Amino acid sequence: MTLQQQDLTLGPDFHDACQRILTAIGGVLDGKQDVAQTALTVLLAQGHLLLEDVPGVGKTLLAKALARTIDGDIKRIQFTPDLLPSDVTGVSIYNQDTHQFDFRTGPVFANIVIGDEINRASAKTQSALLECMEERQVTVDSVTYALPDPFMVIATQNPIELEGTFPLPEAQRDRFMARVSVGYPDAQAEMDMLESHQSTNPLNRIEPVLTTNELRFLIDAVKTVHVSDPVKQYIVSLGRATREHPDVQLGASPRSLLQLLRAAKARAAVSARNYVLPDDVQAMAHDVLVHRIVLERKATFSGTKVAELVDGIVAGLPVNAGAREAAPRG
Repeated sequence: MTLQQQDLTLGPDFHDACQRILTAIGGVLDGKQDVAQTALTVLLAQGHLLLEDVPGVGKTLLAKALARTIDGDIKRIQFTPDLLPSDVTGVSIYNQDTHQFDFRTGPVFANIVIGDEINRASAKTQSALLECMEERQVTVDSVTYALPDPFMVIATQNPIELEGTFPLPEAQRDRFMARVSVGYPDAQAEMDMLESHQSTNPLNRIEPVLTTNELRFLIDAVKTVHVSDPVKQYIVSLGRATREHPDVQLGASPRSLLQLLRAAKARAAVSARNYVLPDDVQAMAHDVLVHRIVLERKATFSGTKVAELVDGIVAGLPVNAGAREAAPRG
């Protein structure tokens, strides 16, 4: 079913498109429906996704599967210590025929950019993505170039390997809307994987289910999701609770609260609702906030985990009166 301009509502066409994406991802990533839904949510919220987990659990597979469902321009960057910023953004080369500099675009000029093992690149190269991810543009030699629309970065990193890696700084982590751990599949999912992956690469079976224009329509439809003032106040309260916690050195930034709002709107849309509930905020709070929070050194040494702290704040913060009745009036 083809989405048209008039389909900028959360109707059957919207949900059919979402289901086709989830089905395509589920065909290659067994037993990870929740992770696939989070990835789709970030895509529809115009965010960027950081996949962090041990090797071999399907981080790159998930990134490639999501990218292949969109009939757009897809580029992959293998981050290494010797990668230069110009290898990511592009470089100006002198043209002897025209006596002018011609800009040759880098792999970041794509609808979906897969950055594999992003923490293997130096801080200088990582910083080349800051402007790209936040402003969706690249500035080279004082000239600014717009990136394609839509634009999404899906990056992977290994959290346990230290040799030859450069941890992402706080400013870089804050550019990612959500950080997701894929985790190990259950026993039945592993059995299914051994059966389906032994002879062919399941990625080869994925066909694009959406064009880039159709994806723009989905993104525009998500923007129409209603958010009541009590729900907005609940989001602000969550952010302030992280900043005021005695074990937290760096709490949730204003950018993170805005991205939590966008993620909650996208989750509501995927859940077939045109309004956000506190449940949507709570469901996305872990993935949106955990990677942005820095603990006090004393709390870190005492064994406090950021994930447990965030989950505790979410569980203990009361929901504002009226936030449960968040449907738009009229």
